[in-house]
Amino acid sequence: MTNNYELYKVFYWAAKMGSLTQAAKTLYLTQPSVSHAIKQLEERVGISLFYRNAKGVSLTQEGKILFSYIEQSQILITLAEEKMVALKNLDSGDLRIGGSDSLFKHYLLPFLEDFHVQYPGIKLHLKHGTTPEVISYLKEGRIDLGVVRMPIVDSLLEVTESIQLQDCFVAGERYAELKGQVLSMEQLMEYPVILFSRNSRVRMAITELFEKYGHELKPDIEVGSVDLLIEFARRGLGISFVTREFVSKELKEGSLFEIELDIEVPPSNVGMMIMRNMPISTAATKFLEMVR
Repeated sequence: MTNNYELYKVFYWAAKMGSLTQAAKTLYLTQPSVSHAIKQLEERVGISLFYRNAKGVSLTQEGKILFSYIEQSQILITLAEEKMVALKNLDSGDLRIGGSDSLFKHYLLPFLEDFHVQYPGIKLHLKHGTTPEVISYLKEGRIDLGVVRMPIVDSLLEVTESIQLQDCFVAGERYAELKGQVLSMEQLMEYPVILFSRNSRVRMAITELFEKYGHELKPDIEVGSVDLLIEFARRGLGISFVTREFVSKELKEGSLFEIELDIEVPPSNVGMMIMRNMPISTAATKFLEMVR
């Protein structure tokens, strides 16, 4: 044995057991190997650490001083090993996810609930933000993974497509006369339009779609959450652009209805995003397996 840690490990167990024979059994070594390790350590420190007694071995005064330090390190190592086992078995740890309020609420919530039931020892940390913000959080190491609208073009990131969503314009009873009508973009823009904040992927997508047909879509109202988009439309403040899956309840009960356009609004994909070629925690790996 030439590794200092191994020598101190033998020293610790010999001192703890008070017997070279018992230390050898504990460490699955032969007694001569234990005796040789103790001799090596004593030669390195230049001090006798044990003396023999009727029952085995006892520490010298200098050996007791060394043991008081080695014991602390051994306890910390044992705790560290136990912590690694707990992390591996998902008995403890953290899972940090970045995403928008709407994707947390309308998409990830069932998965988060299942994960929490299966692994109650894992602490969940949800960090809210737009797609650009979530990308920054991931690159800064503030989250383990992100749930975002695609496409994401970044060589540092690995994005796996999970579900497809369909965005649409919706209105409340105040605009009931529009039910069953098919509107052009020009006709739609005659009404007050309510959009999400500028940095959102949904806002970028609908703006680019209108620009493709030669129109500049300027909202009359900008809001910072999907809940406000829904509520403002319900109260008749305008026509909101939202994700159909997020307003399924309102559409079914009739408090909102979908505005039909004469052009097709392309569906959008949601993806789970991690850093490329970077290891992720066991908790993050398990959560991704559940979502996929």
